[in-house]
Amino acid sequence: MSERSRLRAARHAAERKGVSSAIQRTTRQSPYKMRLVIDQIRGKDVNEALGLLKFSKKHAAKQIEKVLNSAVANAEFKSRESNESVDVDTLYISHAIVNEGPALRRFMPAAQGRATPIRKRTSHVEIILDAREVKKLRPARPAPAAARSTAPASSSRSKR
Repeated sequence: MSERSRLRAARHAAERKGVSSAIQRTTRQSPYKMRLVIDQIRGKDVNEALGLLKFSKKHAAKQIEKVLNSAVANAEFKSRESNESVDVDTLYISHAIVNEGPALRRFMPAAQGRATPIRKRTSHVEIILDAREVKKLRPARPAPAAARSTAPASSSRSKR
């Protein structure tokens, strides 16, 4: 089985499990520049990641923000479709990668009638979201009455 087929099978298995994803193909930015931004948001909560992307100076941040917003919208749509509730605050970026897309090949005139190739690189951005488990806090139990009455009242303080 090829790597592409394995990735597709893993993505479909994740989709069945309840997570949502979004993919943007052939983004006109080099993968190296896109990875600098995507490494900053990998594993973070969606709201925190959107805040980082909103105020980033990099052009890649705008493209990645679009993909992240699409993944959140896909999660909301999927929850509405299956009559479940999803809290956007519990979503986090479980998988975020940037792969190399097809390069646009152009040529630039050079000296003595030659032409030098130029490769305008593109990227494929893939973001998969998952929901964090919300831990329910149990109320603190009071100490038993027997334990409170047996403790000495002034063991740590000296009387003066």
